[in-house]
Parts: sequence; C-alpha cells; structure tokens
Amino acid sequence: MTAISLIETFIVPPRWLFVRIETQDGAVGWGEASLEGHAEAVVGAFVSLRDRFIGYDPDHIEDIWQIAYRAGFYRGGPVLMSALSGLDQALWDLKGRRLGIPVWQMLGGCVRTHVPVYAWIGGDRPADVGAAARARKAQGFRAVKMNATEDLGWLDSPKSLEPTIQRVAAVQAEGLDVGLDFHGRVHRPMARQLIAAVEPLRPLFIEEPVLSEHPEAVAAIARSTHVPIALGERLYSRWDFKPFLEAGAVDIIQPDLSHAGGISECRRIAAMAEAYDVAVAPHCPLGPLALAACMQIALTTSNFVIQEMSLGIHYNSLEYDLLTYMRNPEVFAVTDGMVSALSGPGLGVEIDEERVRASARPVEPGWRNPVWRGPDGAFREW
Repeated sequence: MTAISLIETFIVPPRWLFVRIETQDGAVGWGEASLEGHAEAVVGAFVSLRDRFIGYDPDHIEDIWQIAYRAGFYRGGPVLMSALSGLDQALWDLKGRRLGIPVWQMLGGCVRTHVPVYAWIGGDRPADVGAAARARKAQGFRAVKMNATEDLGWLDSPKSLEPTIQRVAAVQAEGLDVGLDFHGRVHRPMARQLIAAVEPLRPLFIEEPVLSEHPEAVAAIARSTHVPIALGERLYSRWDFKPFLEAGAVDIIQPDLSHAGGISECRRIAAMAEAYDVAVAPHCPLGPLALAACMQIALTTSNFVIQEMSLGIHYNSLEYDLLTYMRNPEVFAVTDGMVSALSGPGLGVEIDEERVRASARPVEPGWRNPVWRGPDGAFREW
C-alpha cells in the first residue's frame, strides 16, 4: 500500500480553491473545493481532513468519504461538504491516473459520447442579451442561461415583468434555448406571476424560482406551471434533495460537484433522482477541475440532460478564465452545443501546477459576493 502523504489547498484567482493530494510514491490527484466567498472557511476544514487521512490508503475512496462525512459528528452544510467534495474529486483523479484510465471508466463506462452544455449570458436590455446570445452561438453553444430579473420586490407592478419577456424573446430570436435563473431572489407572489408571463415562451427551465429553504413554496409553484423547475446548487447531500424529490417539486436537480460531496455523493444523488424520473444538470460556474468532475457524472448518468460551463467568462480582468490553469484547454472545446467525452486519465484535465503555486494567495480576505440592493435600498439575493 502507498499512503496519502500530503493534502494541499490553493486559493487561486479569481475565486477558486484547488486541492492536491500526493502519495508516498509520488502519485498526484487534483480536485476543486471552491465555495465562492468562503474559501478561508473551507481551507480551515482541511485541517481535520489532514489529521484523519494522512497515512490512509487513497484507493479506499468510499471509506474515506464516509469517515469524512460521519466521523466528525457534525456534518453537512456548504463548508464541510465543499471540503469533502474537493478531497473526493482528487481521490478519483489520483486513482484514475494510477490506473491510466478516465474516472468515467471506473464508474461503469460512458452512456453517451458527447455532453450537451450551456453557458451564462448577462445584460439588462433585450439588445444586450441578444448580442450575448449571438456571441455564445458563435462559440458553439446552443443553449444559454440568464437572470430572470435583476430586481423584484415582494410585490411589484405587473409592468416590471415585461423586461424579462422581452429579453427571453431576444435570446430565442437568435435560435438559442434559454434557461431563466431566478436565484431565489424573487418571492412567491411575484415568482408565480413571472413564471406565468414567460410560460408561453417555453423557456428551457426555471431555476430557483424561490429559495430552496422554502420547499412548500417550490412544490406549490411546480404544481402551477408546465415549465420545468430546476434547483439544487444550495443543497449539499442526498438528504437535502430527498424532500424535493418526494414532493414532486422539481424536474431538474442541479447538484454542484464542488459543494455536494464530490463525484461519490453526486452519483448517488443522480441515481436517487432517476427513481423519481427527475433529470440531472450539474451546477458549475467554477473552474476546470469542478467542470471535469461534472463531466464524469454527465458521461455516466442516464438521466443527465445538460451541463453548465463558464467557458469564455473572464473574472475581474481578462487574466483569469476557465482555461487559465489548464495545460490541455482543447478538451473543453464546444461543437454544436456539446463537449466530447474527456479521454485523459483521472478527471482528464492537466493542471499547470507551476502557475497554480505562483498564483496561490495566503489565507486572508479575498473575493466576496457583492451586496445588491433594490431601488428601495433593501438587500436582494445575489
């Protein structure tokens, strides 16, 4: 047996947290534990993970997962689960590299050869989102996602719904499908009106129509519309997803592989969703390791439908994007709305370790979610 000898974390721009595992014989695996705005807390969670797993056999991925999740007594939540996610991804990457095969091969093989993908677009005006949609189309995308609305209060004028209708129509005029992300910032009275207003346009899905901390409201909204309801980026385990599945409140679940227990747990979440005839579309506005982990699930999951990816999005400046820390960026090329199966060993991405180490910053205040306020000065969900 060769044991884990080193577990490292790297906070790198723009807002990501990479995990590197090394064994006594020099084998290496990479994962991503990014939790935007809370990187320092996740780094802190790795103190106990190192205490437990330095000296462990890295091949025992499931045993490590169960101990990391259960043995600390207090469990779950975004911080602990993000740390576990990065550790889990790195273990799968390491094992695949040692065997010389992709992670998807260890998960039972591919059920598809290409992964449908979509990308984010911004813009407040129809002309802006139309131009952004054209740019995404030129990159090879056939579907996009955008904010449903920048701001709606508990009760707003019905006139405030019209800009959303115009922006959806502008994107569809470019020949692209569009998902609408409510970000949980719209409260139930306006969410129901806005969904009814856009339903005739047949958006691809509606994401987080209200916050997932209101499961009864999500279920009520789901019963009132034919538009597919998606959620899950702020859920962290199969137990968090369970009540939404049991209530028939969701059509598409969106676990984040850097928040919801990594490859091991998200595979279980996807299997549980299949029993309820619910689709899977992993959340991933993150970095290359997170996306590569999502691809392993996408390639091996029969109820997968589409993958989010942040290709072409630059953060803070033109210096950092999805491909910044990659040596093989070509693996994420988009053609006709899809990315080909990753064929490299492990997660299938080659990380530029020299650049990661040069870019990493110490544990100190870094990127934070911006605070948004409405015209009335009250806080709005990010």
